[in-house]
Amino acid sequence: MNLRLGIGLASNPRTWPILDGRVTADGIDLTPSVVHPSELFWRQLRFGDFDVSEMSFSSLMMARANGDDRWVGLPIFTTRRFFHTEILVRRDSGIEVPADLKGRRVGVPEYQQTAALWTRGVLQHEFGVAPEDMEFWMERGSSRSHGGATGFAPPAGVTIHQIPPDRNIGTMMLSGELEATLLYLVDPNLVDRSTADLWHQPAIRSLFPDPLAEGIRFYRKTGIYPINHGMVMKREIAEQHPWTVLNLLKAFNCANEIANKQRLEHASYHLAMGLIPREVNEALAKPVVTHGIEANRKVLETAAQYSYEQGLTPRVTKLEEVFAPSAMDE
Repeated sequence: MNLRLGIGLASNPRTWPILDGRVTADGIDLTPSVVHPSELFWRQLRFGDFDVSEMSFSSLMMARANGDDRWVGLPIFTTRRFFHTEILVRRDSGIEVPADLKGRRVGVPEYQQTAALWTRGVLQHEFGVAPEDMEFWMERGSSRSHGGATGFAPPAGVTIHQIPPDRNIGTMMLSGELEATLLYLVDPNLVDRSTADLWHQPAIRSLFPDPLAEGIRFYRKTGIYPINHGMVMKREIAEQHPWTVLNLLKAFNCANEIANKQRLEHASYHLAMGLIPREVNEALAKPVVTHGIEANRKVLETAAQYSYEQGLTPRVTKLEEVFAPSAMDE
């Protein structure tokens, strides 16, 4: 069976073995295409271009909650980060701590995207800043956005302005029209418009003086390492050929093991040269990113809770509604 595969990041070490052919799925010939995630998800939600692809977990939950049953989720999680540590603010805005975001003009590429979902959830639960406390300016228009394909409407009580086509988050941050941005994307694609390098602009800084320390604090407190992207398969394929679900999961698990082995090899080189202590090497031996429902249940259910709280879904979406039945025990 030949399946068209859409992957969002070619540099991801956990998916590269699939792309370069070192790992194959039993009984499946994958024809991969590497597409920027912003564009990939829009194409999938709007046109269904691929049989199997990466997908925004937030958009997948919204699609299912709104009755779109074209896709089943596969518990393969390709991207995770502490997204709230990436908030950027203008130095002259007076925003020194998260609570200062209340009443401010805040940019977001797309309100429903998973990175924004996580960031708003952390702001609300960790720092007492609710979505209703901020004034959002969204860069993506309805014709080329994930929300345009899922029927997104601003949640009750939340103020969302549309950034005009001749402007973007980058230009508005530099001009002072925006005081902060939850997330900033500049990679060329058909969906995002910003290009300015805000990370090296004297007028812009990270909200968190030490983003790494904040990520560590959050993880030690909550045990949550946020998931951004998962994988989906067309439902008709999963139902007609249910064996494909577990074969794909097996293949991505093998690719993940290759990435883990490479990481351990690099760590052993550093240990042998005395560049890291033995306890660091032992810590690196523990796998952090794993696929499957059970290993990630808390993270996934937290995202579902955030989605409901933020008005993106009408109820807390159950994982059984999102993922293929045969993968629920993995």
